[in-house]
Amino acid sequence: MHCKQFVSLSVASLMLAAVLTGCGGASSTASSAASSEAASAVSAAASEPAEAALTDGVYTAEFDTDSGMFHANEACNGMGTLTVENGQMTFHVSLASKKIVNLYVGMAADAEANKADWLLPTTDTVTYSDGTSEEVYGYDIPVAAVDEDFQLALLGTKGKWYDHTVSIRNAQPKAEEAAETPADGEYSVNVTLEGGSGRATVESPAALTVADGKMTAVILWSSPNYDYMIVDGEKYLPTNTEGNSTFEIPVSALGTPLAVTADTVAMSTPHEIEYTLTFALN
Repeated sequence: MHCKQFVSLSVASLMLAAVLTGCGGASSTASSAASSEAASAVSAAASEPAEAALTDGVYTAEFDTDSGMFHANEACNGMGTLTVENGQMTFHVSLASKKIVNLYVGMAADAEANKADWLLPTTDTVTYSDGTSEEVYGYDIPVAAVDEDFQLALLGTKGKWYDHTVSIRNAQPKAEEAAETPADGEYSVNVTLEGGSGRATVESPAALTVADGKMTAVILWSSPNYDYMIVDGEKYLPTNTEGNSTFEIPVSALGTPLAVTADTVAMSTPHEIEYTLTFALN
């Protein structure tokens, strides 16, 4: 009797142990599966491309450097223009002078071996608070990320490369400058011509007259072959009969490209060409 009870208890114990073992295995499998799913989710999230920090557009940003000798021109208050196009960022900065003749994104030790990657200067005109102007060098610098340090080597007039750490920080959307019409009077304005084949030019600076709040500019072409211009749907004829073609046209705003059409008779048949003119006070 005691033997049968012992056997029964033993069998019951074995069955209970089997059940408990089975539960433990199921729990372990479920835990493993959950961990695997979590790891997969983390991996998938890590593999997703990060969103661009800035959308396409034009921004103002600070040019931060490790040297008081290498900085944005004082007329620019330490700022430059950051342009984002198709996700690619380029920062333009006007420097203090023409003493920095090249830049290289990277270390000075690598610059000589990568001459094709040297950044070439632009000639920028800056205007100081006292009204005086000066020509300085500016640079278009490719930027991989904002608010992060990167290496930018410079070449001075003495032919030596120097290492610097710089960053482009605090990018803010560039506000549209309000177009202001100057008071009635006579002015000299810089004129930028874009469009056409690039062979034609206009004289700059040009004379600008403001009367009763309306602006009129004198446009002198580099060719005598323009027989009319169209501005805002109105046709304007030359004001001269000899020499290069000269026109007086209305200017709607300063600092904003003005679309114009100019007809040239230099070709076998008259041909209208689309241009833009941008006016800026000296």
